[in-house]
Amino acid sequence: MKTILGLDLGTNSIGWALIQQDFENKQGKILGLGSRIIPMSQDILGDFDKGVSVSQTKERTRLRSVRRLRERHLLRRERLHRVINVLGLLPQHYAAKIDFSKRLGKFLPETETKFVYDDNGAFIFKKSFEEMLADFKSHQPELLNRKNRKGDDAKIPYDWTVYYLRKKALTEKIENEELAWLLLHFNQKRGYYQLRGEEAEEKPNKLEEFYSLRIAEVTADEPQRGSDKIWYNLILENGWIYRRESKQPLFDWKGKVRDFIVTSDLNDDGSVRKDKEGNEKRSFRSPKEDDWKLLKKKTESEIEKSDKTVGEFIYDALLQKPDQKIRGKLVRTIERKFYKEELIRLLAKQIELNTSLQDNNMYEKCVEELYPHNLQHQATLLGKGFLHLFVDDILYYQRPLRSQKGTISNCPLESRSFMVNGIKKTEPLKCISKSHPLYQEFRLWQWISNLRIINKEKDIDETVKNLQLTEGVEALFDFLSQRKEIDQKALLKHFKLKESTYRWNYVEDKSYPCNETHVQIAGRLAKVTDISQGFLTKEKEEKLWHIIYSVTDKIEYEKALRSFAAKNNLNIESFYDAFKKFPPFPANYGSYSEKAIKKLLPLMRIGKYWDWDSIDAKTKDRIGKFINAEFDEEIKEKVREKIGKQAFTNENDYQGLPEWLAKYVVYDRHSERSETGKWNTVADLEGYLQSFRQHSLKNPIVEQVMTETLRTVKDIWQCYGNGAENFFDEIHIELGREMKNPADKRKSLTEQITKNENTNLRIKAMLMELLNNGVENVRPHSPMQQDILKIYEDAVLNGSIEIPEDIEKISKLALPTNSQLQRYKMWLDQKYRSPYTGAVIPLNKLFTPAYEIEHIIPQSRYYDDSFNNKVICEAAVNKLKDNQTGLEFIRNHYGQIVELGMGMTARIFTEVEYTDFVKQHYAKSYSKRNNLMALDVPEKMIERQLNDTRYISKFIMQALSNIVRAEKDDDGANSKNVLASNGKITSDLKQDWGMDAIWNELVLPRFERLNQITNSTNFTAYNERYQKHLPVVPLELQKGYQKKRIDHRHHAMDALIIACATRSHINYMNNRHALDKNKSADEKKKERFDLKAKLCDKKYNDGSSEHYEWIFKQPWATFVPDAKEKLQRVVVSFKQNLRVINKTVNQHSIFRDGKKVLFKQEKGESWAIRKSLHTPMPYGKKDYEFEVLKLSESLGKAHLIIDDNIKEVVKKILNQFNNKISDAQKFIKSNPIKDRHGNDVLDTAFKINIEKFRRRQPITKLSNRGQGGLKTIDDVTKFINKVADYKLQQDLFTHLKDNQNDIDKAFSAEAIETFNQKREMPVYKLPIAESGTGRFVVGQKHTTKHKWVEADTGTNLFFAVYADPKGKRSYETIPLNIVIERQKQGVVPVPEINGAGHDLLMYLSPNDLVFIPAFEDDGNIEGAISFTNRGEKIYKMVSCTTNRCFFIRQDIATPIVNKVEFSALNKMERSIDGKMIKDCCIKLKVDRLGNVSLATL
Repeated sequence: MKTILGLDLGTNSIGWALIQQDFENKQGKILGLGSRIIPMSQDILGDFDKGVSVSQTKERTRLRSVRRLRERHLLRRERLHRVINVLGLLPQHYAAKIDFSKRLGKFLPETETKFVYDDNGAFIFKKSFEEMLADFKSHQPELLNRKNRKGDDAKIPYDWTVYYLRKKALTEKIENEELAWLLLHFNQKRGYYQLRGEEAEEKPNKLEEFYSLRIAEVTADEPQRGSDKIWYNLILENGWIYRRESKQPLFDWKGKVRDFIVTSDLNDDGSVRKDKEGNEKRSFRSPKEDDWKLLKKKTESEIEKSDKTVGEFIYDALLQKPDQKIRGKLVRTIERKFYKEELIRLLAKQIELNTSLQDNNMYEKCVEELYPHNLQHQATLLGKGFLHLFVDDILYYQRPLRSQKGTISNCPLESRSFMVNGIKKTEPLKCISKSHPLYQEFRLWQWISNLRIINKEKDIDETVKNLQLTEGVEALFDFLSQRKEIDQKALLKHFKLKESTYRWNYVEDKSYPCNETHVQIAGRLAKVTDISQGFLTKEKEEKLWHIIYSVTDKIEYEKALRSFAAKNNLNIESFYDAFKKFPPFPANYGSYSEKAIKKLLPLMRIGKYWDWDSIDAKTKDRIGKFINAEFDEEIKEKVREKIGKQAFTNENDYQGLPEWLAKYVVYDRHSERSETGKWNTVADLEGYLQSFRQHSLKNPIVEQVMTETLRTVKDIWQCYGNGAENFFDEIHIELGREMKNPADKRKSLTEQITKNENTNLRIKAMLMELLNNGVENVRPHSPMQQDILKIYEDAVLNGSIEIPEDIEKISKLALPTNSQLQRYKMWLDQKYRSPYTGAVIPLNKLFTPAYEIEHIIPQSRYYDDSFNNKVICEAAVNKLKDNQTGLEFIRNHYGQIVELGMGMTARIFTEVEYTDFVKQHYAKSYSKRNNLMALDVPEKMIERQLNDTRYISKFIMQALSNIVRAEKDDDGANSKNVLASNGKITSDLKQDWGMDAIWNELVLPRFERLNQITNSTNFTAYNERYQKHLPVVPLELQKGYQKKRIDHRHHAMDALIIACATRSHINYMNNRHALDKNKSADEKKKERFDLKAKLCDKKYNDGSSEHYEWIFKQPWATFVPDAKEKLQRVVVSFKQNLRVINKTVNQHSIFRDGKKVLFKQEKGESWAIRKSLHTPMPYGKKDYEFEVLKLSESLGKAHLIIDDNIKEVVKKILNQFNNKISDAQKFIKSNPIKDRHGNDVLDTAFKINIEKFRRRQPITKLSNRGQGGLKTIDDVTKFINKVADYKLQQDLFTHLKDNQNDIDKAFSAEAIETFNQKREMPVYKLPIAESGTGRFVVGQKHTTKHKWVEADTGTNLFFAVYADPKGKRSYETIPLNIVIERQKQGVVPVPEINGAGHDLLMYLSPNDLVFIPAFEDDGNIEGAISFTNRGEKIYKMVSCTTNRCFFIRQDIATPIVNKVEFSALNKMERSIDGKMIKDCCIKLKVDRLGNVSLATL
C-alpha cells in the first residue's frame, strides 16, 4: 500500500492526514490525522480575505519607524551641538549640560535643559524680544493693549521671538547664541520630504482646491418627513452656495469662516462646466485627515504668493492677527524645500556678516570634530564651507533608502558566479522589472503566441486563418506595440471580425496590458517641442525608462531629466515640463532576469523582427546540433523529442517560438525551477527551514502558513516514519481559495460569498413563505429545493426584463419581511420560462414532479455540478434530452412535440428560436449562456478547472516535491507524486463517502446543549429518512453560520478526504479525458464511462429499480468507522506566539586604517520587546481634592458633599430617618434628589483628597461611535464623570441635557463648536482623571519617571496558579513588565512564590491546553488523556485578567450562536459540565501533531 499524506491548507490552519491505501483492492488504514491552528485576530483574517495582506507586525513596525525618526532628530542635534560648541555659539548654561568628551554632544544624565531659559528660568534673549515688541508697537500699537477672554492684559509669548529672529537674520547680523537657537530650531522644522510621484497628476476635467470662506447667509429647506435632518443653504462670501444636511441648526454659522474642499467640473478649455439651469457645477466637502496633501498645497501656494520665507510669513501673519494658532492652522505640513531655502538665505547672510564663520581653520576643526577618523569624507568637505556643512551634511542630510533588491524574486534560468575569499559562489540573478521595455516586448510576443481566435458559431479555432502567417503576426505586433492595453472588442476590430461571431481565448470582459511603457513615454514626448519623428529608438527608450524607474529623489530626477534633454539636443524646458510629473513605474517584476529575456526574445520574434545574429552564440551552437542531429550529453533526450516534433530543418525555422519551446532550446528545460532536488532525510528538510529567508514570499500570512506546513510535515515524517528515506509515496494538497488567489480575486470572492450568503438565506425564507401559502410539495430544509428556487430566481433576475426598483431591493436582502416576501413571490410567479420550449413554469408548480433540475452539459460527459450548469425544465423534456448538450438537443429534436402529462404538451424550440431565447433571457449570465450554446464539452472550461487546481503556491508545491520526487522521469518543478485537489472535489467525495453524516454526529451534542440553554427544540430536527435528530440553526440566526466551520477538526476531516482522493478521482472530476485531442468523441465517452465504473457505484433511490444516481465508492470497507474513531481522538494543536523579548545583535562601525569596520556589541545585552509594553498615551500623577461618588452608596460622607444644595437635602433626609443610613439609602433610591435643573442626582462630588492618574483626551472622543468608541449614553456619562475639572464636567452634562440626551446630536462637530462658543476658553482636550493600581512608571530618568502608563490590551499573557501546602489554589495575572524583567534574567516568566508565600503550581498562556480530570481519573491522569473521547475534557486557555481565567474547549472554532452558546464573552470559566476549570485543570504539553503529555514547569 502507498503511504499518502493529505494536506488541507487555509489562511490560519493546517489539516493533515496520513494514510496507507490501495484503492484498487479497497484496502486502507488511517495512521494519523490532526488540525494545526495558527491563531490570528478576526480583523486580520477578514482583511486578508478582502485582498488586504498586512503583516501582523505592521503596528510594531510603524512605531519603530516613529522611534527611528526621533533617534535621527537627536543624532542631528548632537552633531549640531558639537559643531556649535567648537564655534563657541552655545550659551554657557546650555553647554555645561552637554558631554563633549565621551557622549559626544549628548546631554549629561538627568540634565537636559531649555536652550532659551537660564538656570534661574530667565529668558536669555530679552533684547531681541524687546525689539520685537517695538516692532509690534510700530505696526499695530493697539495689539499691546489687548485683553484676553478673562479680561487680563494679553501677553505676547517669548516663543514668538524665534520668528522675529528668522526674519531679522535674512538682512541683519544676529548674535552668536541667537544663531545657535535658530539652527536648533530648524532641526525641528525640516518639512515634508516629498518623494517623486507623491505629488500625483491632476485629475482630468476636475479641479480640487482648498478654500477658507466666510458664510454670508444661511437658509433652511422645509423639514423632511420621517427624518430629523434638515437641508441648509450656506451662501458663501463669493456667491457660491454650499448645500449641507444637519441635525443641528446651522444659522449660527453666519459670519464664520469655514474650510472647504471645492471640486469644480471643467470643460476642455479649462472653464467651469454648467448644468442645465446654467449654474456652475461644483461640489463641497469639509477637509478630512486624508486631505493633508491638498492643505499642504494651499499653504505652499500662500507662502509662494507672499514672496516671503516661511519665517517671514509666520511673523508677518502674527503681526496682523496675534491670536491665531500657528501649528496646524497657519502653517501645516509643507515641503522641505521651503525651510531649506530659508535656511540657505539666512546662513548665507550670517556667514557674510560674521567673520568667525569665514575662518577656514575653524571650519577644519568643525569637520575634524564630526569625522575624526574618516579622512576621505574630511577631504570631501574641506572645500565646501559652513553653508554646506550645516545644510547638506547635518540638518538636511537625506539618508539613502536601503536597497530593496533582496525582495525581488530570483530568476530561475540565469545566475552569476563570483569569488569570495578564494571560494567560488553562485547566486541567481534578479528578475527584470515589468516596466522594462525588454519585458514589455517579451510579454507581447508571449501574449500573441498564446492568442487564439475562436469562431463561436462553429466553435473552431481560426487563428491561423486570421493571422495570415508571418505578415499577420507582424501587423498584430505593430498594432499592439502602440497600445497601452487591449480588449476583445479592439482586437476583433483589428481583424475586421464581429463580436457576435468571434471571440478570443482570453477572458472576454477583461483588458490585457500591451506596451504600456512605450505608449506612456511616447505620449509625453509628443508634448515636447521641435522633436524629430524618429527620435525614440530602443536605446533611448531604455535610457529614459531607466531614469524614470530608478531615480526616486525629486531633485535628482529633475537634474537627470535636464541632463538627458541636453545630451540629446532637446528643448530642455519643454522636455522637463512633459516628464516632471511622470509617475514612477510600479515595483512589479517578471519571472525572468534581463539576461534570460535577452536570450529568449530573439527566438520569440518573427518576420522582420527576427534576426539570426541577435541569438547568443551558445544557443546558435545548440540549434546547429538540433538541425544536424549531433550528439551532446548536455542536451536531454526529452528536449530532442520536443524539438523533433516541430520538424525544424533550418535556422529560419527558429523564429516565432512559444516561450516554453524557446526555454527548451536555450536552457534545455521548461521548468521554472533552476534546480530540482530531493530531501532524503528529516535533516535535509530541517536544514532548508533553517536557511529559509524570512519575508521572501512577500505575503506574510501565506509565508507563515507555508513554513508551518513544512514544519508539520517534518514532524509527521519523524513521528510516523522515524525519518526514513522515501517514507511518503505521495502528497496530496488542497489550498484554500483565499490562499491561492491574488488580492483582487480574494476581494471579489469575499464580496461574492456575502452575496451568496444573502441569497441562501432569502431562498430559505421564500420556501417557508411558499409552504405557508400552500404551494405543492414544498420542503424548506431540502437542499435540492433550495437549488431549484435559486436557479428559478437567478434566471428571472438576470434576464432581459426590467426589474422594478422595490423588487431589486428585495432581491438583495438576506431576510426580507413577510410583506416583502409576498410582493416578491407575486412578482416572480410566471416570470421563468423553460430554456428548451419557452413554456412558462409557474412558481406554485415548481416543486412538483412535472419539473426537474437539468444539467445543461450532462454529467455523464462533463463533471460540473455548479450553478452555471443547471436550469429547470419539464421532466419529460429532460428525459428526452438525456446526455446531449443543450444546443445538440435542439439540433436533434427541434420542433418536436413533447407530451407533458395531464393533457399538456410543449414544442421544442428551433435553433433560431433557441439562440434568440438564450441571448435574451441569459444576457447577464455569461457562463450559463455559454453552456447553453455549447455543442460539445468546452475545452476552455476544462482547462480552467485544471488551472484552478494548479494555481497553487509554487513555493509549497515545489517544496513538497522535494520530499516525494521519484528517481526517474520526475525532474519537473512539481513532482508527479504531488497531487493538487480543489474544494469541489473534496466536498463531493465527503458527501458520497458518508463524512457529512459523521460530522453531524460529532457536532450534535453542541446543538443539543443549545436546546437546553435556550429551553427550546430550535437547534435539532428529526429526520424521517435517517430516523435520527440532525443539527439545525433557526433561519434568523443563520447569517455567517457554517456548520463545518464551528469545529477545528473539520481541517483534519478534509485532509483525510484529500489523502484518499486518487489521481483517477481528480482526473474524472476535472474532466481531463475531454482534453485528449487524439481521441474521438466515442473514445472519450468510453474512457469516461470506464473511469466512472471504476470509481462509482449505482445508488437506487427509495427502492426503485430505475431511478438511481452514481456515487463514489468508499476508499475501503471500514473507512467510515475508522474516520469517526480517529476524529474523536483528535486534539487540536495551536501555534503559540509568546515571544515577548528576544536578544538583538547591535553593530557599530569604527575606522581602522582608514576603513570602516563593523563590530558586534560585546558589553551588556540588547533586547527587543516584541509586544506592546503599555498604552501609548502616558498619565501624570496628581492629587485631587474631590471625587465623584454614587450618592446612595456614600451617605456616610454626606458632610463632604461639595454642592451646598445637595448637601442640605441629604442632611434633611438623614434627619428624617434618624441618621439611619440604610433607610435613607432606600428612600433616595426610590426618590432621587433633583438638582437645580430638575435632573436626578445619582452621582455628586465629595471633598476627598485622592491621588489620581491624569491625561488629556480630545473632546472629539465624545463623538466616536466606532471601534473602542462611546456607543451609549451610559458610556458617555462614565467618560464625562472622569473629567477632572468639576465645572467643565457639569457644563458637559448641561450641554448633553440641552440636546435631549442625544449623544450624536450633542457631540457632533457643530454642537461641540456651539459648546465652545458659550465658554470663556474653548475646550479641545478634556482632562481625564482615573484611579486604579494597574499603572506603572515608564522609566527612571528625569524625563520618564513622572510618566505613568497602563498595560496595553492583549498583553495579559501569563496566568499564574499557586498552591498553599494544603493544595488550595490562588491565582494572579502577571503584568507584562514583570514578565519582561524576569525573562531578561533568564528565569521563569512568573514569580515562583507569590506574595502570600505560596509555591507556583503552573502558569498558563493563551492557546495552552489543559485537562479537566474526572473523579475516576485520579491517580491515572496519563491514562485518562489517551482515551478515545479525551478531546471533550481538554480545554484551551483564551485569556485572563486579575484572578480570572477563561477557556474554551479545544475543538471549538466558533460559537454556533454568538454570545449565547458560551456566555456573552464567547468563553467560559467553567467547563461544559460545570467545573471551575482553573480550580482543577492540569496543564498539557502538545506538539504540532496534537500528541499530548503532562507539562512541567
